[in-house]
Amino acid sequence: MKIPPEITYRNLEKTDAIDALVQEKISKLEHICNYISSCRIAIEKVSDRPRSGSPYRVRIDLTVPPGHELVAEKNPSEGIQYEPLNAVIREAFDAMRHQLSKLTQLQRPSEQASRDETAQETTGFVTKLFRDQGYGFLKTLDGQEIYFHRNSILHNHFDRLEIGTGVHFSLEQGEQGPQASTVKIIDKPGVRAGKSDQTLIQPPLDWRQ
Repeated sequence: MKIPPEITYRNLEKTDAIDALVQEKISKLEHICNYISSCRIAIEKVSDRPRSGSPYRVRIDLTVPPGHELVAEKNPSEGIQYEPLNAVIREAFDAMRHQLSKLTQLQRPSEQASRDETAQETTGFVTKLFRDQGYGFLKTLDGQEIYFHRNSILHNHFDRLEIGTGVHFSLEQGEQGPQASTVKIIDKPGVRAGKSDQTLIQPPLDWRQ
């Protein structure tokens, strides 16, 4: 969460049990959506002796990029008399969780389309390795040099890489320029590393440069 949650209590004292419950429920919201911008929670005692329902009111306000504002409020006016505070908190967070889940499901297709537009799968060969620093460079078949980090190598196979190792990878635009992700070893120079029917990919003439 970009901004720490803001929790206010009105006309009642905060207890460790209630605070723990609220923090637990916030964590579950972040599990559903890990890019929440802000979260404001107001917990209030509105009446000491209501004729029906609960004396408590709980309101949750969330902002989610790019500009969504979600609100869930629970102030049970009917039903179980003197419904306890923890029950009202759970009901409010359940309502917010439902809204947040629906929003993230709607956002995922557009996010996937955006990734598909920026990512391009291609083939290349390792030209530089800096094992101690955990990174290196690939050269594509058209001669473009691409940075990669050890964390981008699938199956933790960074230590298996050699100069000239053939790889298949996704080309993405990072903060510092083009970079490789989901790098998978295909072949090593002169050695077929895949299935027996897999065609050995020939490196470009200048792959050692």
